[in-house]
Amino acid sequence: MTIRLISDLHLHPGAPEITKGFLHWLEERARGSDALYLLGDIFEAWIGDDLLDLAGVDPTGNADLAADIAVALKRLADNGTKLYLIHGNRDFLLGERFADEAGITLLPDPSLVELGGRRVLLMHGDSLCTLDTAYQAFRTQARHPQWQAQVLSMPIDERIALAAQLRAQSFDANSNKAEDIMDVTPDEVVKAMAEHGVTTLIHGHTHRPAVHELAVGGEPAKRFVLGDWQPDRGWEIVIGGDGEPQLRKFPLVN
Repeated sequence: MTIRLISDLHLHPGAPEITKGFLHWLEERARGSDALYLLGDIFEAWIGDDLLDLAGVDPTGNADLAADIAVALKRLADNGTKLYLIHGNRDFLLGERFADEAGITLLPDPSLVELGGRRVLLMHGDSLCTLDTAYQAFRTQARHPQWQAQVLSMPIDERIALAAQLRAQSFDANSNKAEDIMDVTPDEVVKAMAEHGVTTLIHGHTHRPAVHELAVGGEPAKRFVLGDWQPDRGWEIVIGGDGEPQLRKFPLVN
């Protein structure tokens, strides 16, 4: 048994090394895995599944990138790997059409699953950053079905402009925030794990890969944080036959 988990690739045309590295990873490292969980922010931005209609005619390259990733994921799924995805704060508009074309099952955030014989809580991780009240307000708005429907009804060029505007605003806002505000709130971590009755949590979002030991309800527990991918390296968590998650950094091969 081999289960892999990744997050925070932030794929976009301006980072072709990461895209090439990910495609190689799917063919060489992920192939043969029993399951692959993608824990959000696979794409830097997602403006709606109709982006796929622009493959071959989109001058930005985003549509071709999305189509190529869908094909590669579907190939992995067709070879027997079960694929699951939890939305991130960048690709929360990713929908059923892309999921169908990529052979992916969409999961809610959070999701309680059994991996390697143990109950594990999976999250993107942004909901744990409760000290960032401004972001949490936006997150609540962006996850509302009415807001999403309104955005998806906009012409695609307006959605592209909106995505660029939101990314710029996020960059400006984060540059002025204290580091602890953008990290998870420890009490919120314990609360989430206690509510779901788990001693293992896996998430991404913070770009701070680590394994944290803590206590939940008087029991030893662990929080595994995935790292973000860069042109020269990626991060994954691998769960093998012993059921123990292993956080790994590896060089990207283009």
